[in-house]
Amino acid sequence: MIDITINKANSGLIESFIISGHALFANSGNDIVCAGVSAVSIGAINAVISLTGITPIIKQGKDGGFLECRIPDTISEENKQKIQLLLEGMVVSLETIERDYGKYVAITII
Repeated sequence: MIDITINKANSGLIESFIISGHALFANSGNDIVCAGVSAVSIGAINAVISLTGITPIIKQGKDGGFLECRIPDTISEENKQKIQLLLEGMVVSLETIERDYGKYVAITII
C-alpha cells in the first residue's frame, strides 16, 4: 500500500508531504497506481521549482518507495500562495487515484 501523509500548518497551508510504500497493484514496471502517484507528486514538485524558483527540501528512498517534500519557511507570501495552489492540485489528483484504487493508496491529512 502507498501511504500519503499531507501535513498542514494551523493556517491550513500545506507544509510538507510524505509518500511511502508500494502499491503492489502489478509487477514493477507495470504498476499504474505507483506510476500515477509518482507522476502526480514529482510533477507537483517540478512545477513548484519551475514556476516559483523555490526548491523544496526533498528526501527520497533508494528503492523508490519513499518521498518527502517540505516547503521552506522563509519564502514570500506570493510564492506561498502559488505553491499552495500547486500542492492543492496535487492533493486533488492523489485523491482521485485513492478514490479509484483505495485498496492500494491511502491519504491522511494532518
